[in-house]
Amino acid sequence: MSSNVIVINDSQFETEILKSEKLVLAYFWATWCGPCRLMSPLMEKVATEYSDRLKVVKMEVDPKSKIVKQYQVEGVPAFRLFRNQELLLSDEGAMTKQQLIDKLEPYLN
Repeated sequence: MSSNVIVINDSQFETEILKSEKLVLAYFWATWCGPCRLMSPLMEKVATEYSDRLKVVKMEVDPKSKIVKQYQVEGVPAFRLFRNQELLLSDEGAMTKQQLIDKLEPYLN
């Protein structure tokens, strides 16, 4: 099964997120995080359904990421929405698909 969610690390952050021409949802997760395992299929669905307007990237928090510190990711799952190098939305915690879409909708058009 191919994935529409792009897995990145610190060295890819600038290219995949800050220099992206699309709106980018960065999904921060951890292997030990139960709610993250629940959110992963949802991230795949959102990445597929909104692929024309949204890029979804996934970044693990455990490798002592400078990006995690820079964007103040304090809990997982966490979400940061970017456009043109600007942080538009910051949220943390598991949510339903509808809750996530409701948060993204103002930025998708």
